Amino acid sequence: MATLERLGRVEEVTNDGRLIVTCDVLPDIGDVVFDSGLNRIGTVKRIFGPIDKPYASVTPDTDRGTPKMKGIEIFYKERQQNGKNKRRNRRD
Repeated sequence: MATLERLGRVEEVTNDGRLIVTCDVLPDIGDVVFDSGLNRIGTVKRIFGPIDKPYASVTPDTDRGTPKMKGIEIFYKERQQNGKNKRRNRRD
């Protein structure tokens, strides 16, 4: 398993169960998110806010995030690209 990087801290749990995270680094949409015990929490669905201090919206794998998740540090693992986004040289 690849090493995990610290994503940030959960600032809020929304009414629909999403986790709002203050990010230390800028993740990609779709990156998998874990807690400090290496338990999978969910995936990054949206990035918003100012460029120098972005926020991420994380959709939990379970039905809803719980208020006790507020304040925990979370980590992420970058998705592996499968080559579909590569540019190809085309000659006419």
